[in-house]
Amino acid sequence: MPKIIDLSLPLTDGAPSYPKDPPLRIEFYRRLPEDGCNVTQITMGTHQGTHCDAPFHFLEKGSPIDQVPLERFYGPASLVDLAPGSELPPKTPITPDMLQPFAKYFREGSRVICRTGWYRHFGQPGYFTDLPSLTIEAAQWIVARRISLLGIDMPTPSKIAGREVHQILLAPGAEIVLVEALTNLDALPQEFVFAGFPLKLVGRDGSPIRAVAIIPDE
Repeated sequence: MPKIIDLSLPLTDGAPSYPKDPPLRIEFYRRLPEDGCNVTQITMGTHQGTHCDAPFHFLEKGSPIDQVPLERFYGPASLVDLAPGSELPPKTPITPDMLQPFAKYFREGSRVICRTGWYRHFGQPGYFTDLPSLTIEAAQWIVARRISLLGIDMPTPSKIAGREVHQILLAPGAEIVLVEALTNLDALPQEFVFAGFPLKLVGRDGSPIRAVAIIPDE
């Protein structure tokens, strides 16, 4: 059997949400024994926890999440470790020069998971505000290589130029699947199979996912 590594943040009642996003609420709606079964009611935003962005997230005419081909969310992936054994300092700009040594992994149609170590700060002050950030130039560098999926261990690709970076990565002709707020990337080998499917939310901008790495038997 292949080994499966969980790359997803836990979803618990009251867990941190991105600023101005809906709060996460998880509570019983029906309870045993009085109601005959347990049923849970969940209220949250589409970008809660580990999630993916559809082009419609930042582009009015962009594809919604239910129209992104499912093949984009599954397949061979490569790890790009920007801070081996450590983590990038808070607010580090991620530039093309930092990505260039890993250019061989940014191939047309590839899936790339970038590790900065920032997932270690989940639940701490500054997790949503002080993260390392892609620069506009780095986003353009990535798009030029025509990759299919970009995964990151930060809650958003950039605080330096968040709207612009999203629009570059999600624009027509690029439409890179963005997987955000991954965790446990220390456990990944260089090459693996990534899987993280969205809910079929018709006409919407993104979805929480259960992201995993699948390590085939040797």
